[in-house]
Amino acid sequence: MRTLIQAFRTKELRNKILFVLGMIIIYRIGSFIPTPGVKYSVVQECVGKMQTASENFIGLVNLFSGGAMLQLSIFALGVMPYITASIVVQLLRVVIPRFEALHKEGQSGEAKLTQYTRYLTIGLAVLQSTTILVTARSGALFNYQCSQVIPDGSVWNLIVMVLIMTGGTGLIMWMAELITDKGIGQGMSILIFMSICSGFLPQLWEIGWGTNGTDGEWWKFGVVAGVLLVILIFVDFVELCQRRIPVQYTRRMIGRKMYGGSSTYLPLKINMSGVIPPIFASSILAIPTLIAQFGNSDQSWVKWINSNLANTTSVWYIALYALMIVFFCFFYTEITFNPDETADNMKQYGGFIPGIRAGSATSRYLSYVMNRLNTVGAVYLLFVALIPTVLIMALELNTKLPFGGTTILIIAGVGLDTLRQAKAQTEQFQYTGFLLENVDHVEGK
Repeated sequence: MRTLIQAFRTKELRNKILFVLGMIIIYRIGSFIPTPGVKYSVVQECVGKMQTASENFIGLVNLFSGGAMLQLSIFALGVMPYITASIVVQLLRVVIPRFEALHKEGQSGEAKLTQYTRYLTIGLAVLQSTTILVTARSGALFNYQCSQVIPDGSVWNLIVMVLIMTGGTGLIMWMAELITDKGIGQGMSILIFMSICSGFLPQLWEIGWGTNGTDGEWWKFGVVAGVLLVILIFVDFVELCQRRIPVQYTRRMIGRKMYGGSSTYLPLKINMSGVIPPIFASSILAIPTLIAQFGNSDQSWVKWINSNLANTTSVWYIALYALMIVFFCFFYTEITFNPDETADNMKQYGGFIPGIRAGSATSRYLSYVMNRLNTVGAVYLLFVALIPTVLIMALELNTKLPFGGTTILIIAGVGLDTLRQAKAQTEQFQYTGFLLENVDHVEGK
């Protein structure tokens, strides 16, 4: 709070904050503008029916779009195409040597990778918008509880709707980059944060208030709110934890100057993979449920999927979800953090870990430390991700709990990162800690 107050007192930071708020308002307004060709009254009726229905197969996309996907608005895709494209480009660094070479080139290479991410985002937006419109027209998007959402099913009308939704994704991507360049924080993360929060508080209040103020239970609201507060504090604590590996740099003579001789440390987070493992696990487990929507409800395989994978409290779902989180925790960390590259960079600049030989020995030591950290990080992610399931089973709530493991990690992570950046920029304009206010500084006094 003190950081925000100091930021508003500085004109430059105040303008950045107001700019970010303006972009957020535009983003939220676009989430309620229906795509031309959609019958808005029928969509609202369908969304009302979905409040008590299972929406597991679309819950993840609807979460990141702030509810815009079920509204079939111009921003229905939200930030999911960009997130998917960013992850795919990161994974392709392992497969395509050209991408790895661009990553090592520095700023110019990262600019090209960003451009590739934009192209892939548009391609994924076309694919995802087509899928959403086809499933909406067939009724599968709303679990076949309503139809005639798109009265005109002609090819030309669908093409126009796909172009409009794709253009909305491009606009969101542009707005996110503007927030990153001219505002505070990472633009795409802030838009995800606001999308989640837009549906978070109403659903939390609904636990105590109920549908019409009659079927709510305030003691369950208190338990859920208390558990949420404790988990957020715990997540903030873990996300700030680091394993600091000491690094010593030797002195080197370059020309006529002596460089090096300093001591520093290599910070390694406990949760190096961030929110990626729960997202990947939820996405993969949602695919069978999505496929089952197109099958006959009387078939045995459809019944098995609906009873085991569509139900987040089933033993099969919990077991597969936990195994996938652990796998992706190690897999994604292995891709994003390369011990060999880190050891080579340290050796190139004359750095070494005290007691460890430079080169391959350092690489093996870093791999050993990362495996231990990943083990702790996987247990931490499992704890946070399975808390909502435990609450649903203990309090006999419906599956629309206002928060999940992914939600908690994003809220805590984005909030911490934005506050850190705001504090860093505030300190650039605050010098009262070094010089006294309203007093002329005289050398020697």
